[in-house]
Amino acid sequence: MKLPLLALTLVAALAAPAAAQDVIKIRLAHSLSTTEPAHLAAEFFAKNVAQRTNNKVQVQVFPSEQLGSGKEVNEMIRQGANVMNITDPGYLSDFVPDIGVLNGPYLIKDPNDYAKLLASDWYKGVEKKLEAAGFKLVMANGFFGQRHLIADKAVRKPEDMAGMTVRVPPNTMWIETFKAMGARPTTVQWSEVYNALQQNVVAGAEAPLGSLWGSKLHETRKVISMTGHFTAFVMWPINAGYFAKLPADVQKVLLEEGQKAGDEMTRLTLDLQKDYVAKFKAAGVTFVDVDLPAFQKATSSVYGAFPKWTPGLHDTVMGALRK
Repeated sequence: MKLPLLALTLVAALAAPAAAQDVIKIRLAHSLSTTEPAHLAAEFFAKNVAQRTNNKVQVQVFPSEQLGSGKEVNEMIRQGANVMNITDPGYLSDFVPDIGVLNGPYLIKDPNDYAKLLASDWYKGVEKKLEAAGFKLVMANGFFGQRHLIADKAVRKPEDMAGMTVRVPPNTMWIETFKAMGARPTTVQWSEVYNALQQNVVAGAEAPLGSLWGSKLHETRKVISMTGHFTAFVMWPINAGYFAKLPADVQKVLLEEGQKAGDEMTRLTLDLQKDYVAKFKAAGVTFVDVDLPAFQKATSSVYGAFPKWTPGLHDTVMGALRK
């Protein structure tokens, strides 16, 4: 994979043991705008970590793919750079396939369901596999929001999406889900979605309301269909080897403040939903309700499209949700 020059510089600057450093600097990257709950939670985290460590640990937030795409930053982390990323289970499934099930269509209804999964023995096992692959999760509980479709027409049932080109990230779960809906998924980096819509490279895009608004996609499309196909959460990985070299007190602060930042992101996401709807309506956007059972039925086959998953994975996860 070809990484940006800045990314290569970060990877080259692999951390010396933290005890030898006067100041510990960690970069926290993401692909989103600075108005979104995910970014605000990252700034919240950086501020709290600095306060608790008397500025010994400095977290600098890099929004809008400044350090590269999500895939590139995850690769930097795997190689050992002192960088974190706001990513999701779908991207991390490149390294541990089973974690990708957390991004499955219509799997989770609300944050309480997700909390059950994070507390399960199944998830603890997956987390150990992630660490073996080089990733330590500083945060795993950040509610990103339900993802909906923005397009130039109403989509009330899967048939309405037949043949529609929809932007998706370069992620198997998204691709398979939108294929099952009858669309033509097209991979485009998030920073390029606005132009792709403006130039009709794609007819629609999907994301939580906060991301749709933060990227101003309503300037190109005026209909949001409330498909709610994914109830999305994000995770913040850091290189496991780098994390292990940090002083124990710093590790403790990062994990505790990571949990708090996830809670803050969840609070912000939930609190801002009505505000986003009002903003969209004021900008001339129409909201459309959909036939959720029809979409659930259409996408049920997606869970059989991952040969690298542990057999019976979906049943295992559903069992953990029922406890």
